[in-house]
Amino acid sequence: MVRDYSALFPGSSAPARREPTPLERLGWGPVFARQIDADALAETPPVRVVAVHRSGLQVAGDGIDEMIPPGPEATVGDWLLLDRARPRSSRVLDRNSLIKRRAPGTGRAVQLIAANIDTVFIVTSCNQDFNVARLERYVALAFDAGIEPVIVLTKADLAEDTAPYVEAARKVSDRAPVVALDARGAEPVLALADWCKPGRTVAFLGSSGVGKSTLANALLGAHAIATQGIREDDAKGRHTTTRRELHATPGGCLVLDTPGMRELQLTDAATGIADVFEDIEALAARCRFSDCHHETEPGCAIQTAIEDGSLDPTRLARWRKLQAEDAFNSATLAERRENDRAFGKLVRSVVKAQSARGS
Repeated sequence: MVRDYSALFPGSSAPARREPTPLERLGWGPVFARQIDADALAETPPVRVVAVHRSGLQVAGDGIDEMIPPGPEATVGDWLLLDRARPRSSRVLDRNSLIKRRAPGTGRAVQLIAANIDTVFIVTSCNQDFNVARLERYVALAFDAGIEPVIVLTKADLAEDTAPYVEAARKVSDRAPVVALDARGAEPVLALADWCKPGRTVAFLGSSGVGKSTLANALLGAHAIATQGIREDDAKGRHTTTRRELHATPGGCLVLDTPGMRELQLTDAATGIADVFEDIEALAARCRFSDCHHETEPGCAIQTAIEDGSLDPTRLARWRKLQAEDAFNSATLAERRENDRAFGKLVRSVVKAQSARGS
């Protein structure tokens, strides 16, 4: 059967008010339609990766819902042009956003987390789990990916006073709205409605046990995702979600629940870090010297701000840490080898000098 994809292209003559197509229900839009013509769409139908398994990719499209073998370098949320004859060669369409991190372990590989996300809900709890440094890390990740971040504070019903948590979260970035709520019941549907429109894709990120799956279930209107409680002694969560998978809400929004991340190492995220710490970046631009290290140099605007109390030194320390981490993780293998060689030469020269003095 030849499918009619004309309604999916910008400038289509389709009526202004119509039911969304199956692909539009999966998040298809002009940014993807512009990358392919109608003839190619008929030959290689577009499908979205709705889940990633060890054995392959679960994809869905217009009349398509199947597993394809691993091969395309894709992650959940990606759009593919499905090559029926050679599914491993299916083309991945250019993304409008991509969440990635340095893969856990000692290597420097990059792990793709999710693609084509419109809004990311960064979830933490009003308890011992709350951590400003972690929130800054997640917001930097979202900014760098080109995704709108929203900080969601759960377990508000269990906290004696949510105001300190809300105030601290708002200081992370003026561009990241903060919502405090009880993840159970109907409250999440109302509180997050502005970001959960039909055709949009949202994701929940955060550590285990903060209520990501509970929030996703609230939006889905069903207990589609298993949940577990936290350990009472330290408020740490237990892993419930084991894979990243898209779910459709009754209102037409797509929801991605993700496993809790024990480790979130940033890579190639310099722009996102600068956006989160734009106050420090603005101060740095006012320093007397362009190569100021913001330590003891004269005319350092950052040190002046610390002295007059307008900048918290712990925030400066977190900025330095994220910058150093990102630079290290983003360095190419060639650059790291060159740095290692330079360091090795320095060590050998020091040892040689010490030996000469001792002889």
